[in-house]
Amino acid sequence: MMKEKLEQIKAEALRQIAASDALEKLNEVKVNYLGKKGELTAVLKGMKDVLPEERPKVGQLVNETRAEIERVLEESVKKMEQMVREAKMKQEVIDVTLPARKNNVGHRHPSTIALEEVERIFIGMGYEVVEGPEVEKDYYNFEALNIPADHPAKDEQDTFYITGDILLRTQTSSTQVHEMEKGKLPIRMIAPGRVFRSDEVDATHSPSFHQIEGLVIDKNITLADLKGTLAEFAKELFGEGTKVKFRPHHFPFTEPSAEMDVTCFKCGGRGCRFCKGEGWIEILGCGMVHPHVLEMSGIDPEKYSGFAFGVGLERIALLKYEIDDMRLLYENDIRFLKQF
Repeated sequence: MMKEKLEQIKAEALRQIAASDALEKLNEVKVNYLGKKGELTAVLKGMKDVLPEERPKVGQLVNETRAEIERVLEESVKKMEQMVREAKMKQEVIDVTLPARKNNVGHRHPSTIALEEVERIFIGMGYEVVEGPEVEKDYYNFEALNIPADHPAKDEQDTFYITGDILLRTQTSSTQVHEMEKGKLPIRMIAPGRVFRSDEVDATHSPSFHQIEGLVIDKNITLADLKGTLAEFAKELFGEGTKVKFRPHHFPFTEPSAEMDVTCFKCGGRGCRFCKGEGWIEILGCGMVHPHVLEMSGIDPEKYSGFAFGVGLERIALLKYEIDDMRLLYENDIRFLKQF
């Protein structure tokens, strides 16, 4: 009687295992037949009703049935897991011949790269980087730089006035006046920043651009210091073989004043399309600080002297990267910016 019951249990368990089409159903079979409240466990609990002499034989039959169900169940689970894995792999197939998805990481703007290069050079010479206000008083932008109200240079820099006395600065030289008025000498500084002039937009002009102004004030500063400093700057920026040339010029806030040219780094000074056949490229304006400018800022020109220079940041970027149109720096065309 017990043997027949165990045979029925085994047959029904194997039938359910064979009919199972998911791992969850196989788990149900395991619980229903081998669990704590399963069919085989119920048979073992009924062993007390079996005659003592038959108990070993019945126990062996129960164990054999359990072992057979466990064996078939384990094989079915392995097969089912293999089938599930294969189906998943077919769904999640990776085509290794496809190009990878690029991770688009941004980088610095070419103007920022040029600015950091200039700052690195001058910081290496012991200069301090100073910033000043973009909205400036007329006094600091013009008068304190030896440009009175009726000076012709004021017309050249006609700019954006907010009131009669407040304007958007036309040059970062105003930052130099603020530093000189502090009275902390000596001064070795560069002042990068945005400036504004009412210029028409074209390949070389913009109503908003950037300048880097430099100033040194100390005892016994001469034109030789100016020339040596700027010659070293040009070599660091454009290459060791770069030569410089100073041409007399006029700036109201410096005397004497000069424009500085560098040998064309494209042709080495021989003359090419890039330098328009001249072999030289104009790079910046400079000069010895005018004694009257020192006086207006409370510095004694009998004891102190200095030099100043101003370079357009965009001009540096255009030359360094051989860009022929300033507008490209501001159009934010990703095709252009990716090249840097």
